[in-house]
Order: sequence, then structure tokens, then C-alpha cells
Amino acid sequence: MASTTSAQALDQLLKGKTRFALIDVRDPGEYNSSHIPGATLIPRKQLEFDMSHSVPVRGTPVVLCCDDGRRSTLAAESLRKLGYGDTTVLDGGINRWVTLDLPTEWGVNVPSKDFGERVEVENHVPELDATELQERIQRGDEMVILDTRTPEEYARFCIPGGRSVPGGELALRITDITRDLSDDATVIINCAGRTRSIIGTRVLQRMGIKNVLGLKNGTSGWVLAGYELETGADRLALEAPSAEGLVAAEAYADRLAADDGVRPLDVAGLQALMGRAKTETIYLVDVRSREEYEAGHIPGFRWVPGGQAVQRTDEVAVVKNATVVFACDGRARATQTASFYRQMGIQDVYVLQGGTAAWQAAGRALESGRPKSEPLGLADARSKSTALTAKDADSQRPVTTIFVDTSQDFARAHVPGSHWITRGWLELHIDRYAPDKAQPVLVTCTDGQNSVFAAAALVDMGYTSVSVLQGGLRAWQADGLDVESGLTGVMAPPSDVLYSGPDRTYAEMMHYLRWETALGEKYA
Repeated sequence: MASTTSAQALDQLLKGKTRFALIDVRDPGEYNSSHIPGATLIPRKQLEFDMSHSVPVRGTPVVLCCDDGRRSTLAAESLRKLGYGDTTVLDGGINRWVTLDLPTEWGVNVPSKDFGERVEVENHVPELDATELQERIQRGDEMVILDTRTPEEYARFCIPGGRSVPGGELALRITDITRDLSDDATVIINCAGRTRSIIGTRVLQRMGIKNVLGLKNGTSGWVLAGYELETGADRLALEAPSAEGLVAAEAYADRLAADDGVRPLDVAGLQALMGRAKTETIYLVDVRSREEYEAGHIPGFRWVPGGQAVQRTDEVAVVKNATVVFACDGRARATQTASFYRQMGIQDVYVLQGGTAAWQAAGRALESGRPKSEPLGLADARSKSTALTAKDADSQRPVTTIFVDTSQDFARAHVPGSHWITRGWLELHIDRYAPDKAQPVLVTCTDGQNSVFAAAALVDMGYTSVSVLQGGLRAWQADGLDVESGLTGVMAPPSDVLYSGPDRTYAEMMHYLRWETALGEKYA
């Protein structure tokens, strides 16, 4: 049985300076509905995939929580096997936390969104609504619309005529973007909802850019106003900044560092920090574009573009009170990101002065590509079950077939006759479909990885005839075998997938935007 941490003890941990991680292992829908402030969402099925970068030092104290403690106890056993020896479970789960009148909140990435609303209120960040923007477009007003989301989000849908400039790139690019515009031209910043638009507008407001406005409620507000989004836009190119643009961005970075307390770090200092990384959590984050990172990055640095690093601070710095080091190719983009972390109250934040260029100048080599690492414990999990090719699995179809990835994946395609059980609930629900532990069970997923861990869990429970679909549904479909689609046999609404932007219903969009706006009311 896993060791426990009381609600009162956890409350004190959250108020102190101890380096620890609070991880909620439930499904995203449950977490979104209500969770403990300060808890990071890592669903149980993601632990083996995410822990190596979320909690890189395995001796770090980790507290796991779920609703009543059953799933977090199972997750704690999984982490113990992966080497996380200082893992405890919130006693009684969130249910007991609530009975003691301790606080909860709803939503995802709440620290960043709360910060965004505070920035808007305290700095009077200017905005316009979708109707006014549409009127300006129809009049032919001179403007440029900059979408601060990721390039992938932008390519799905955007405000008509908008161009992609991810939030972390704004300060570096804005001088060149506005060079040929008249003094009367307007710069419009948008995202999918509110936070990245507010943060991007604030960047330019603080730089002193004239006539900059954020689009209130982003693409969601545009859709709610009855306007069509553009799909498949390809205005993605970001030219190398000019000398003038670079000077402006670096001058801005110097001002941010001085005003916000961002600490500079030279190569020797970085190497000293890296030397402590085996026993102390040090997050090393490269904030450049994917292409730049893959062309060459400092070994050990994880790629999180600057805008996303601010949007998802609770996913980047999972361990409380840890050290964070940002790097780019110089200092402009890293400092912009770091300044927001400092404004959010994160203390130990550094920028590598000179970035990758300084690293190379010190005679150090860069890595290319993206680091490849298999999920923790994968080899051990594979040894516990039999892998079947798609054709063998089809010919030897067992009594019970289960699918353990998301309900969305299951609805898209699954082996005919499969039952959907998300990995978080597997041990608690498997007896509904396989009450006899001697009966053959085939475990499937999308790509053949989550199923390996699920199969190992069944073997540990005493199931004696467990096999895994090698390569998952992708291999099954590649062999031309029949599939079913839809939520076959799923009797209750799934809570494991969260939808965003226009994928939400209108009511969900309105509810979300009102919640997000209300976060700022306490700062008024």
C-alpha cells in the first residue's frame, strides 16, 4: 500500500518553498471540472511518457491525487516501479480535501490564464471585439492581424487574412512586420481565446508599439459573433530579423531583465547548473521555433516555444520552486519568456546570455533533431505479454478485446467488438469485460505503446493469457483489416478528452470565456 499525505500536510506544502510535484492522475475532463490549485494534470496513462521531463529527478517528492485515492494508489505503484521512491498519495483524495473546505478550481492551465487576466486588468491592455474588427476589415482599414498561437493551430483555422507569429516571436519580429505600415495602421493580436492574445498585446504595448489591440476572445469570439474562420492558411514564414529588428528586441530584453529580475547566466554558470541536475530539478527550455531547435540545440534542453511556455507554465515547471533556464539564439526571445515567469512569481529564472551562439563560441557542440527517448519502463512492460501482429490477432481473435487510448481514438476506429477502458480505470473496470482471469485478452491502442503498459498491469493482476496488438490500430488498418467506429458500447459520456476553440459547442465557448474573464475580477 502506498504511503499517504494528509490534506493538511499538502496544504502546507503548497504554501511553502519545498521542491515537490503535485500530480492529478485523473482524466482531463475530471480535472477540468474541479482540481486542487497547484496540481498539474498528468493522466495515469501518460505517466510513463511524461515523467522523465516533468519530474526529471526521481528522488523528488511527488504527491499524487485523484477523486478518492484508488487510482492515485495504482499510479503510485507504477511510479515506484519506475524509480520514484518518494511518492505518496493524497489521503482520501480530492473528495476529502473538499470536505475539509480546502480550495478547488476548474479549468486547465489556470496559473497562466489567471496571470493573463491580471495582466489585462492591471495594465489596461487595449482590445477590440470581433464586430469592430469585421467592420475595420470591410472598410479596408490599414492593419496587420497577428495570430500568436502555434503554427499548427493557425493552419487549422484563423481570422481571415491573419498571419502566424507565435507569441514568443513577437518582440523579435514586430519591427520588421510594421516597417512598411503607416503611423495610422493598427496591429491586431489574436489567439483562440484570451490569454495568448492578452500576453502578446502586452508585449507590444510594453515595447511602445503604437495602435496595438488584442482581439477580445480570439477566434472563439469571432465564431460566436457569427463570422467564418479561414482554414488552411499558409502565411507561416518568418524571415530572419533585420539588424534594426534585432537591436530593438534586444534593447527590450535588457529592459525586461532589469525591471523583472531575470538573471543572466553564462556558459560556465549553465554547466555548473547542469552538474547539479542529477539531484536537483533544473528545467532547461529552448524557446525558439521547431525548425531552429531541430537544426541545433544545446544538449539537455527541451523544446517549448516561448508562447506555449507562458501559456502552460504548470506543464513546463511541474516541480514547485524549481530552477528554470531559458535559451534562444541570443537573448531576446528567452528573456521575453523569462520575464513572464518572474512576473508570475517564479523565483529562480535564468536566461543563457548569448544562447546557442555563446554555447558554440565556448567550444561546445549542439545536437540536431529532436531527442528520442522511449517511455519509462517500456522494455519491462513488453516482457510481460505476447505481441501479436495484426493478421495473427485477427485469426486468433480472443474472447475479450479492449482499447485503452482515448474515447476519441476509440470512436475514430477500433477492432470490431472491442471494449473501451481508459488506462486510468483499467484495474477497476476490467472485471466487467473479463471476469475470468484465465480467458484470453487482447489489448489494443492507437500505436501499440499504451497497450503494452495496460497488458503488463493485467498480468500483474493475475491474468494469464494477455496479448498486445503490435503496432496498434495503425498496423491493423495498414493491413486492410475491418474496423468499427463510434463509441460502441460506451454508455456514459466520456471525460477523458477536452475540446478547445471551435471544437467546443457555442454554449461551451461562452461558458469558458466567461470563466476566463472572471479570473481577472479580483484584480480590478
